[in-house]
Amino acid sequence: MSDNFPPPPPEQPQSEYPVPAQPSPWAAPPGPPQKQRTGLIVTLAVGGGLIVAGAVVALVHTAMSSVQDSIALPPRSEAPYSEPYEEEPYAEEPSAAEPDAKEDVTIISCTRDPQIGWQSAKVKVVNGSSTTASYTIMMEFLDEEGVQVAEGGAGVVGLEPGGSAVKKAQGVGEVPRGTTCRISDVWRTPSDRGES
Repeated sequence: MSDNFPPPPPEQPQSEYPVPAQPSPWAAPPGPPQKQRTGLIVTLAVGGGLIVAGAVVALVHTAMSSVQDSIALPPRSEAPYSEPYEEEPYAEEPSAAEPDAKEDVTIISCTRDPQIGWQSAKVKVVNGSSTTASYTIMMEFLDEEGVQVAEGGAGVVGLEPGGSAVKKAQGVGEVPRGTTCRISDVWRTPSDRGES
């Protein structure tokens, strides 16, 4: 060993406990050991959830109260139950100045079509009211024994007071020979149209 190399340094005995590394200059200064905060976090989460749930329940309760107030039912009657009564249907009485609408309609002819056997009637309508009116005329066609065998109808729109019109009320369906015509109903309603 004559090469003039220095001898290696003597080996240092290894300790059982490692030497702690030097802390970083940016690390927080060492302090007391940190306690676990799991219990605190769970308590805060549960408490926050309960507060939110309570707020939702209060909001729903307030909304339901306002809706219930807006659809308040009438007070309940203490009267004993009784059968409902039926009112008489409202029937418009013809005024003394206005004649009955049936009086405004006259049958001019009553004929049976020889080819198809359908009955028809020609009616003349004279507006006997004081206003422009429209008419709906219903006809019934009767056999020789007076039994209804068909029906028909006609209409007049916007007939001036004192004005007249002739219309055909066509029955539907074949009828026997000798069938007669009869006005079954007439409705007169005020109208603004001047068409007939």
